[in-house]
Amino acid sequence: MAGWISLGISGANGRMGRAFQALLRDDARFELAAKVARSDDWRTAPKLDVVIDFSTPQGLDAALAHCEAHGVPLVCGTTGIDAAQRKRFDAAAAKIPVLYAANFSLGIAVLTRLLREAASALPDWDLEIVEAHHAQKVDAPSGTALALGRAAADARGRDFDEAARFGRHGHTGPRKPGAIGFASLRAGDIVGEHTAFLVGDDERIELTHRAYDNAIFARGALAAAAWLAGRPPGRYTIDDIVAARAVS
Repeated sequence: MAGWISLGISGANGRMGRAFQALLRDDARFELAAKVARSDDWRTAPKLDVVIDFSTPQGLDAALAHCEAHGVPLVCGTTGIDAAQRKRFDAAAAKIPVLYAANFSLGIAVLTRLLREAASALPDWDLEIVEAHHAQKVDAPSGTALALGRAAADARGRDFDEAARFGRHGHTGPRKPGAIGFASLRAGDIVGEHTAFLVGDDERIELTHRAYDNAIFARGALAAAAWLAGRPPGRYTIDDIVAARAVS
């Protein structure tokens, strides 16, 4: 049975693209109208109600350009994007609904809320974020780890770019107060693990989320796409989805 939401998938041949297609076989909300693997695939794309982009930073540029040109809402989970692309989301939000998330897991959304609260309540505790992913992941730290760090920095009133410390090696000297450290592991077929360590004198808190199947991210992104389709232009977040579910 065909769904009523005409959906385009950008990054259709990737790990997440295949996960979307598997779920869509049994999801009556959507009709998979476009599978985009290359930038020029957009030339033949039909009219769409919403696009999900889990591709590359270059693929995202093409998807965002298409969505802006045709007034199509965009749900994006592509990682490794730069500051210029984050600004493009803000500009696009004046024309179309845009929802970007580094991670579409509802568990990660709750973890982020918990970390914000803990970082604010314990502003002097050291904070380190450790993430682990599969051996084929090409960017580090993960977008989710960076989003967690940004959430903690915001909660503490700190500038993230000044606080962040990446890839310690050699004689680094003592840890600087207020730093947010990141460490990345890449091995095997790990889907995704994130742990925030908050460490004080003689005690510590560990907040951990482990993903065991890419389907959790695909399910979350499809829920976001169904929610975003038909909404007015604006910049939306995964927290908007979580809040809407809590109210309902």
